Amino acid sequence: MTQTIRLTAAQAMVRWLSLQQAEDGSRFIEGVWAIFGHGNVAGLGEALHAHRDALPTWRGQNEQTMAHIAVAYAKASGRRKAMAVTSSIGPGATNMVTAAAVAHVNRLPVLFIPGDVFANRAPDPVLQQIEDFDDGTVSANDCFRPVVRYFDRISRPEHLLTALPRALRVMTDPANCGPVCLAFCQDTQAEAYDYPVEFFTPRVWHIRRPEPDARELAEAVAAIRAAKRPLIVSGGGVLYSGAEATLLDFARAHNIPLVETQAGKGAVDWEEPLHFGSPGVTGTGCGNKLAAESDLVIGVGTRFQDFTTGSWTVFSAPGRKLLSINIHGYDAAKRAAQPLVADAKVALERISAALDGHRFADPDFKARADWFALTDGIFSQPSGNELPSDAQIVGAVGRVADKNSLVMSASGSMPGVLHVLWRAAQGGYHMEYGFSCMGYEIAGAMGIKMARPAREVICLLGDGSWMMANSELATAVMMGVPITVVLVDNRGFGCINRLQKATGGAPFNNLLDDAFHVNQMALDFVSMARGLGAHAVKAASLVELEAELVKARSASVPTVIVIDADPLPGTGAGGTWWDVAVPEVSDRPGVNEARKGYEQGIKAQWLVN
Repeated sequence: MTQTIRLTAAQAMVRWLSLQQAEDGSRFIEGVWAIFGHGNVAGLGEALHAHRDALPTWRGQNEQTMAHIAVAYAKASGRRKAMAVTSSIGPGATNMVTAAAVAHVNRLPVLFIPGDVFANRAPDPVLQQIEDFDDGTVSANDCFRPVVRYFDRISRPEHLLTALPRALRVMTDPANCGPVCLAFCQDTQAEAYDYPVEFFTPRVWHIRRPEPDARELAEAVAAIRAAKRPLIVSGGGVLYSGAEATLLDFARAHNIPLVETQAGKGAVDWEEPLHFGSPGVTGTGCGNKLAAESDLVIGVGTRFQDFTTGSWTVFSAPGRKLLSINIHGYDAAKRAAQPLVADAKVALERISAALDGHRFADPDFKARADWFALTDGIFSQPSGNELPSDAQIVGAVGRVADKNSLVMSASGSMPGVLHVLWRAAQGGYHMEYGFSCMGYEIAGAMGIKMARPAREVICLLGDGSWMMANSELATAVMMGVPITVVLVDNRGFGCINRLQKATGGAPFNNLLDDAFHVNQMALDFVSMARGLGAHAVKAASLVELEAELVKARSASVPTVIVIDADPLPGTGAGGTWWDVAVPEVSDRPGVNEARKGYEQGIKAQWLVN
């Protein structure tokens, strides 16, 4: 006879999650972020309290941003560990949908547990319930369906017996990895059931390393041998595979230069001679030069996003071939690429062995040296009373940073500036640029620090992102998670203002001065940060910024350093065309001129699918 234990469904879920282990023997679900309300406070809240020593619970300030912490934690952990996030039904749940989309685009494991309506429907419509007039099974949590890899509604206690293992299988699958939503009906949470004791046996979740297909491997080796000027494009899959050292060994063994995408940056230290920076819209001059001259592009763990490819103009020369090494067949086959579906680390090892010492001619090392000489000039300090540019601020941060520094961002000007100019040490870069979600930055920095407490985490963001979501700074203070925030105040959405002007538009509704206002906005970010409990200062110059960054290293609470910036200049170097559709008809001469340039750009696109 099967031995059982009587638990509520919520108690069973929490107990089971606390027993799931990562490959290193630690908890796979490190803890649970929770904002309680009706829908999860009575059921899950009671269960989490009872298991608080086995599975920590943390309180966030906003459902979206606490979920961003979990997203960043999973990314910084290389997908080897994750967190869960729970909310009440209604707005608490839908607040998390954006964060679920961030996790989905970036292929990251997060367990979302929103409260749901009553399975028995007795009190319908319950507070905050969405009613579909034509479908009685719909709730607000159906919004999660397009942005998670696995969705389930727990409306019976015994559903957990299959739903929980399936959720963890998705979260630990190297190809299908992504967020999971288990919408938990609130009455079901409180309902008791006799669960088999063996269900709660601890389990270690191993992440597979799929071997390449023999035919695809042979074809990949043949393609590389036939090339004259190959180029490696290193993506986030390199980091998720833990293939950083393997990639570097591969590049050195065969003398193949490499560039890194936003997701892949930091896999190889910038001082490596074969490292030519980044490709595409935010690409380095030397990296895009190599891309234009290459006859074989070897993508490793990249989904070839439009910024990486310059909207498919960077790799569009006739005769160029594309070899895509990816864990998922969907990504490996994009743009009629020659696919090699396998784990990145295993694939590189197998290819290297088959190449048997085959080496290529040296790349243009002078172009690389010229690029760094150019960026040294860009980083130079402004003279007189000029406000510094974003690039000069990044240069100041770079002068202070060391091998232990990890810089992160997500949206606005900073991703472009950092990708093209930041000299990342190995493991020293974290960018959420799959969804480029404003408001991710401060929460994300906290998640990174929790995953990698020994690293100095420096968050760069603009005043626009600060205004969208700064509340988790208070959480970082409360939990003693010291991060450094460089808040660049350019008085509006400076990045989009530049794009607006570049496409012929009038400056409109982006900078605060160009938005409708009755009263001029005068925002005191230092006082805001201090009000949230952080140490906050205003840096009047780049020299002061550097000094404050050094001081922040010894702080026990988060530090916010505010610095004013000029919103108008771009980086002044690198980059390619980007497909941003310009109106065909306009009363503005500037738009009509921009349209001509746009039509020239789309002619260069590689439209093979």
